[in-house]
Amino acid sequence: MLHTLTALAGRVVDTVYPPRCLACTAATDAARGLCPACWADTHFIAGTACRKCGVPLVGDAGAEDVCESCARHPPAWDRGAAALLYAGAGRRMVLALKHGDRLDMVRPLAAWMARAGRTLLAEADVVAPVPLHWRRLVTRRYNQSAELARRLGRDAGRPVVPDLLARRRATSPQSGGRDGRAANQAGAFAIAPRHAGLVAGKRVLLVDDVLTSGATLSACADTLRAAGAAGVDALALARVAFEDSLGL
Repeated sequence: MLHTLTALAGRVVDTVYPPRCLACTAATDAARGLCPACWADTHFIAGTACRKCGVPLVGDAGAEDVCESCARHPPAWDRGAAALLYAGAGRRMVLALKHGDRLDMVRPLAAWMARAGRTLLAEADVVAPVPLHWRRLVTRRYNQSAELARRLGRDAGRPVVPDLLARRRATSPQSGGRDGRAANQAGAFAIAPRHAGLVAGKRVLLVDDVLTSGATLSACADTLRAAGAAGVDALALARVAFEDSLGL
């Protein structure tokens, strides 16, 4: 009876508020989906990807499946994955979630992330987001990475600590070379005092919306390792790709 009522309520809602594409305003057949045009413009990461940063790989990546960038400059975390490329409709969805108050997108986007990072989620003792500085949090009203982390933990049955990490100082937008990005993030994060004893011996899964250079995630991972984490993995919604990984 409850299932029937739920299904009926869903049909009524769809009639009054027809389902719309996550990435645009086009009508779709089902809620929380993409229209054909945006589906074609969303580049999901499938097949061989770098096991460190999640960027797609082409050709013979080798037994280690590590991209050239991670081989030259290993990130501070152990393993990484991402659901889609930060391009096309994927970029529009990330920006809508971050700046457009589109919390309705969290559930489907987290589901894509869960598929990309199922092994990382299954082995995580703690799931934690990359934090925002309080000034930016006041402006945006929510931390999009924290909302994704909450949904991921809920669906996977893993403990989530949204405030495990604190951002001690505001950082400028990432720019410049690798060294400049790392210096920008150095010392920016700390374990929240009330969680000081939570990290030791645990495998932590860091969640972020976009993985670009990896400087922010590396700074977070360094902070967690200093607190005794047994391992640190990273899961992002979108990955900024570089041309040599895709053969473009």
